[in-house]
Amino acid sequence: MKVVILAGGYGTRISEESHLMPKPMIEIGGKPILWHIMNIYSTQGMNEFIIAAGYKAEYIKNYFINFYAINNDISIDLTNGKTKVYDGKQPNWKIHIVDTGLDTQTGGRIKRVYKWLGDDETFMLTYGDGLTDLNIQDLLKFHHSHGKLATVTTVLPPARFGRLSLEDSKVCKFNEKPQMDQGWINGGFFVLNRKVIDFIEGDHSIWERDPLEKISLAGQLMGFRHKGFWSCMDTLKEKNILEDYWNSGKAPWMTW
Repeated sequence: MKVVILAGGYGTRISEESHLMPKPMIEIGGKPILWHIMNIYSTQGMNEFIIAAGYKAEYIKNYFINFYAINNDISIDLTNGKTKVYDGKQPNWKIHIVDTGLDTQTGGRIKRVYKWLGDDETFMLTYGDGLTDLNIQDLLKFHHSHGKLATVTTVLPPARFGRLSLEDSKVCKFNEKPQMDQGWINGGFFVLNRKVIDFIEGDHSIWERDPLEKISLAGQLMGFRHKGFWSCMDTLKEKNILEDYWNSGKAPWMTW
């Protein structure tokens, strides 16, 4: 099963670092948060990724093109330009980096990578800035058990995020970021049937608004409640908190 990662936004709320690179390339413990996210999936058996890039996509491409050299010892002979990379333990990942446009919205990015899904009926989707100790296999089993088009992982962080109204796991209402509200929120980490593409109009479509609202109203969106660790990296403060977790040696999302 393929994993789509939305990695093309500007990351304006963490502009202290995102003006230099795309937000998914901001480092936690010396590794891009994108690397951490991919490891969450990889340790649970999912190793093929479609990265929906946009803003400063070249940073993501250069990182993975040079992945072996960056993550291993190398020897460089400047007399003849020859380079030798000493292989270490490397992930068994297959990565497709797709330029989905500079100003394309989240829904539009999903629509643009549709052809990269191949014949897969079901795929995973997440954002390039969230970490969790979620059991991906439990999420997948839940999705297959209800037979609906979409499953969203719901979590319980601060009230500044959008609230989901849940009735027996069915998402009866999807509201993106009301001002003064609390409850279960969209934590990303979706499981989706490819038919959700029919709810996305084009590049201007914001996944968290019109498409998800329509899917919810159609009774096709279910929420998988995750009560464990979850954190996004919207701000420099949140980045520093994640860095502290990593430096403590007890990062909750690190299962590899």
